[in-house]
Amino acid sequence: MRVDRIGEFGLIERLKKSIKTDSSVIKGSGDDCAVIKFNQDQYLLFTCDTIVEGVDFRRQDMPYLVGRKALAASISDIAACGGIPRYALLSLAIPKNISVHTIDKISQGIFNLAKRYNINIVGGDISRAKQLMIDISMLGAVEKKYLALRSGAKKGDIIFVTGKLGGSILRKHLEFTPRLKEARFLVKNFRVHSMIDISDSLTQDLGQILKASKVGAIIYEGLIPLSKDALSLADALYTGEDFELLFTLGHNEAKRLYAKRPKAFRPIGEIMDRRYNLILVDKKGKGKIIKPRGFQHF
Repeated sequence: MRVDRIGEFGLIERLKKSIKTDSSVIKGSGDDCAVIKFNQDQYLLFTCDTIVEGVDFRRQDMPYLVGRKALAASISDIAACGGIPRYALLSLAIPKNISVHTIDKISQGIFNLAKRYNINIVGGDISRAKQLMIDISMLGAVEKKYLALRSGAKKGDIIFVTGKLGGSILRKHLEFTPRLKEARFLVKNFRVHSMIDISDSLTQDLGQILKASKVGAIIYEGLIPLSKDALSLADALYTGEDFELLFTLGHNEAKRLYAKRPKAFRPIGEIMDRRYNLILVDKKGKGKIIKPRGFQHF
């Protein structure tokens, strides 16, 4: 049986069956970060991301922005769990005919962003490959009281996003700002029930929250904030690479947030009972069940 027959998520579930962890692991596979015991007040957050030429970027893209994206994706994972990034390892798989100048620019994009977020690059690895690949492993920390996971969404929660969606493949996927500041504001001031970053698509990543929390949801076409680069509503729903935060709050917390920051955080729907699955209500008020879908590697 070929990998493309079971798909990316099928492969992940297959591998998860063989993973065994001890009591030091609070949360393993299945969230934006692994959560590990650390001290009385904090957990460690551990994540990794690999970006590959021809999949996540093109050879003609600016090398500086390619390097920047590699690190920013892992920062976004740490943000989605409410934490602060601290340390990173950098591994490069490099074609032998690539120029040293290109590698210099890639590393500059990584190192400059690391400096901006006070992240220590503490080592890594280099290997040869047929196409360029950049892997970042990142360690962060989060106060126990601020930890946000995908699994805490509750019936009646309001669903929010941090920014506009769609059209990100045109430029935003290389230039996005990880929503670390917004995430820390949220977890410090509100009881965030669940959170994820939108990398694969709005519906696919919302589907991850619904699956982990065992709930359903209703979202409204008229509330979904479209980027100026979005080609259509479908682009915003299914394309991905937005790297915005998607999160849920109880009704009272949602009212407080909207009163404080009505433009920064956009409500797009509500968490429902699991039997409702995922419903999209169009601008005419007609609802239909939609399937979460977005980017998958296989």
